[in-house]
Amino acid sequence: MAISVSRAMSKGVVMTVPVLILTVSVAAIFLFFLLSSLSSCSCPSQQPLATPVNNARNVDVGSSESSKGNGFIATRKEDVEWVKIQIQANGIHMQENVLRKGINPRTRAQQLEDLKQFKGISHYEGPDSNNHTTFPCPGGLLVEEHHSNYGEPWAGGRDVYEFLAQAIQLRPDSQVLEIGCGTLRVGLHFIRYLNPEHFHCLERDELSLMAAFRYELPAQGLLHKRPLIVKGEDMDFSKFGYGVTYDLIYASAVFLHMPDKLVWVGLERLASKLKPFDGRIFVSHNIKFCSRLGGEECTKRLMSLGLEYLGKHTHDSLLFNHYEIWFEFRRSKI
Repeated sequence: MAISVSRAMSKGVVMTVPVLILTVSVAAIFLFFLLSSLSSCSCPSQQPLATPVNNARNVDVGSSESSKGNGFIATRKEDVEWVKIQIQANGIHMQENVLRKGINPRTRAQQLEDLKQFKGISHYEGPDSNNHTTFPCPGGLLVEEHHSNYGEPWAGGRDVYEFLAQAIQLRPDSQVLEIGCGTLRVGLHFIRYLNPEHFHCLERDELSLMAAFRYELPAQGLLHKRPLIVKGEDMDFSKFGYGVTYDLIYASAVFLHMPDKLVWVGLERLASKLKPFDGRIFVSHNIKFCSRLGGEECTKRLMSLGLEYLGKHTHDSLLFNHYEIWFEFRRSKI
């Protein structure tokens, strides 16, 4: 009896080994799938902490990260090389602008005369003049006369924008003020990149303002950006509000046309509107309002306003084979 029990037990042990192996295998497979499902769980408690975003001032403004959704700020050397290759590949050469099939070269004055005489652009007249959704646009704007009203080429506005944007590491939430934005030759590029209402301008010339509001902003699809453009002179910035501080204040070929006394009045009013330390004022061409006082006297006067002169920049254009001189200032006191 004992022997049979012992045999039975011994046989029982031998028989359960495959069962044990099968059980262990099933358990291992089950555990594997369980761990896999846990690792792919999207539960909030399993998500890692968000990675801190780099400071925007440490990001190259020409990179895709800094310009996501806004396009590149800076023209790169590879961009210029691409254009050269396209011109060469297509065998394109600069030719005299003469009358030929499909092209009818005319001066702006001729275009304007044709517009008046031959009604070059169809529009409602007489009783039907109110049967549309827009309002009349001056003929001078339709032939873009305002593009020829300033010394610099209209296309040079992009180059000025690139220099200033890189100089301050422009961000979409930066606050920018232009003194004398004219017809938005430079300002259009800032308006396009910046958040709505973040571009401000003080301009005195009515024709320039009409061109900005009636032609450039609508033509560029930028009305939704709601730039604050104010008609004014004598460096009166009161209409921009007292709470705003700027990352960039710039004057492109403006201060050299103003009396020195008025420039200093403007700097005094602007000093408190510039962000301390990080904010910048850029003035193009020359700073005779400062140099005429003499170096030491100018430094003292700037210091009394809480401003500091940082130096002169010669900006070489990648785009238009020219250079510009810029003078940089910052607010050195809170």
